[in-house]
Amino acid sequence: VDSKMASRYDGRTTIFSPEGRLYQIEYAMEAIRHAGSCVGILAKDGIVLAAEKKSVAKLLETSSMAEKIYKLDEHVACSVAGITADANILVNSLRQWAQQHRMVYQEDMPVEQLVQRLCDIKQGYTQYGGLRPFGVSLLYMGYDKLHGFQLYQSDPSGNYAGWNATCIGQNSSAAQSILKQEYNEDCTLDEALLLAVKVFAKTLDSTTLTSDKLEFGTLKLVDGKPKFFVMKPEVVSDLLAQGKKIKEEEEAAEKAKKEAQMRARKAVDKDADKAGSK
Repeated sequence: VDSKMASRYDGRTTIFSPEGRLYQIEYAMEAIRHAGSCVGILAKDGIVLAAEKKSVAKLLETSSMAEKIYKLDEHVACSVAGITADANILVNSLRQWAQQHRMVYQEDMPVEQLVQRLCDIKQGYTQYGGLRPFGVSLLYMGYDKLHGFQLYQSDPSGNYAGWNATCIGQNSSAAQSILKQEYNEDCTLDEALLLAVKVFAKTLDSTTLTSDKLEFGTLKLVDGKPKFFVMKPEVVSDLLAQGKKIKEEEEAAEKAKKEAQMRARKAVDKDADKAGSK
């Protein structure tokens, strides 16, 4: 962003720059790019949301619930990246709307309808004076009878889209390129969990992954009904150990492949030298 140009047009949410940009929204997106990562992966038998916890003080009492993954209703949950205080307001609204819909219609609220309603509110905060955009992006995972399992992402502008696999927060570009290469539409929930671990292993700044730094939530069908689970730290530790073992096996296989190629190349060179000497 050109600082001189931006300074003339970024004071108000409602003023367009000459290039047609709303700088306050771009600044909100920038705040999200510096937040902890969240990954969402759609599998054929469920959905995974995984989030990075920012390092906290040892003396801080941690609740039993997840820090960045929120249950909205029996059939829908979300994870957040950005300003958590902003996220709490939006999460409360989402929970209220889901319960109101259940009271009136005696059924689960369709997932996209819930996402769209929140995005309408978010869009309003980019159009009316005196308001600032919410500095938070959300990943939603949900299930309804019409469309089955669904994964959505929304940002401060009020845009939303459905995804098979995506990432928000820090290093999201690197994570998305890994997901693009590794994601398989027919993957199971267990495979999706291991893919999420792989993404974090390659994109997080820390050398070792621990259950203190990551949290996982899953949505799957139990007796035909959607059920949301937050994985316990000991289960996360087992998952991370499994992911580490697979990574080491892949590295060993890659090393063996390179060595075999090197041997083959040397053999070819040797044969060429023999033929030349004859």
